[in-house]
Amino acid sequence: MDAAPSLKSIVRELYPLHRTLVSDGTDEALEIIGGYLPDSANYSQETYTPGEKVWTWIVPDRYVVHEAYFETERGQRIVDFEHNPLHLVSYSLATDCTLKWDDLQAHLYYSEKRPTAIPWEFKYYERGWGFCLSKRQFEELSKDEKYHVVIRSEFKKDPDKGLRIGVAMVHPEGGHCKDSGEILLCSHVCHPYQANDDIAGVVTMLEVAKRFTENPLPPGSMSIRFLFCPETIGSICYLSHHEDLIPNFRGAIFCEMTGNQNIIALQHSRQDNHLIDRIARYVLKRRNAQFREGAFREIIGNDEMVINGPGVNIPCISLSRWPYDEYHTSDDNPDIIVEDMLQESADIIEEIIRIFASNSYPCRVFRGPIFLSGYGLWVDWRVNPALNAALEKIMLKLEGTDSIFAISESLNLDYWEVYKYIREFFQKNLITLSPRPITAKKGK
Repeated sequence: MDAAPSLKSIVRELYPLHRTLVSDGTDEALEIIGGYLPDSANYSQETYTPGEKVWTWIVPDRYVVHEAYFETERGQRIVDFEHNPLHLVSYSLATDCTLKWDDLQAHLYYSEKRPTAIPWEFKYYERGWGFCLSKRQFEELSKDEKYHVVIRSEFKKDPDKGLRIGVAMVHPEGGHCKDSGEILLCSHVCHPYQANDDIAGVVTMLEVAKRFTENPLPPGSMSIRFLFCPETIGSICYLSHHEDLIPNFRGAIFCEMTGNQNIIALQHSRQDNHLIDRIARYVLKRRNAQFREGAFREIIGNDEMVINGPGVNIPCISLSRWPYDEYHTSDDNPDIIVEDMLQESADIIEEIIRIFASNSYPCRVFRGPIFLSGYGLWVDWRVNPALNAALEKIMLKLEGTDSIFAISESLNLDYWEVYKYIREFFQKNLITLSPRPITAKKGK
């Protein structure tokens, strides 16, 4: 049997595609993504019509570039879209004109910080045109020349060629549990010729999906919904067409820029101290991971403003390795991607989900203190002094108002140890387990 491809090799496969908000390259990327997901991930695609209003936004047109370049009047080609799509400002209007230097330079972009790199610029929601080149190349251009600019681009409104997103669904063992709800994972497929932003996030999510199909969550856990979409407008399209799903989401993770050599950045949800924030911090500390953290929208801004924003407000954390020097330039290429960083990111996200999605609220069906020894629930203080010291405190918290994670957190105990112990109460019919808080009747 062939070995599974490395995550970095998938980055290399997706990287060169011309992926914009709506483009043939994005469609091809979504097909490739589906090919790496197992059948049990229930992968599908949805298409949204250009010009359609989605909440306060408009679905953009498909962008097609036939050719784009500028050259001297003598025919010396300066930059060419065919050589690197970053040379053309994304969503540039078609034009064919000859300009003096003073008129051309207003349409040229370069990076001060990365003088040998081509920057990535876009005009997704405005109309104009431009070219990108290295600062060194810009400085070498003659100010006395005239330049011939050619951009042959189209904006197509064909409904069958609208904005596309990919959706995968992974259920717990035994299938979907309606009462438990879902956790949403989101990552970007747009950004042409950018590897870390955000193909790294995409392949990290592919790995997470694969792990949960091979080792499903226990029965009664949340389902996991994966969203592969263009930035901002993709999640707006999806949620605006599926408003009925919004109340079912218990939390969300936005995942991006996970492949570079940097520590993890945990950005909190808008709620700031929601269960998913606390679990993420717990997992990072438990793994002794180097990380930094910041408030909602204070590290970097992406689809969490949709998911956790006005009228939706699903608690959404963000995990990335921001910042990095190569951002939005041609230096953001597969060479800066590190397999171990991708895998570590998947490890962290997997454990956050395993805790968040399996966490439940235990509620007693017994009266009085439990005869622990009689039920095989007593813990020897010589074997596990910390858990032994917490036995009565755990027993007093089985009222349906504290989740297993909250109990372990309040007692400063390992979640998985407490989870396993409380599951023994369930197996002996001493408690019920609910995906949401419940309150035992007074006196019972």
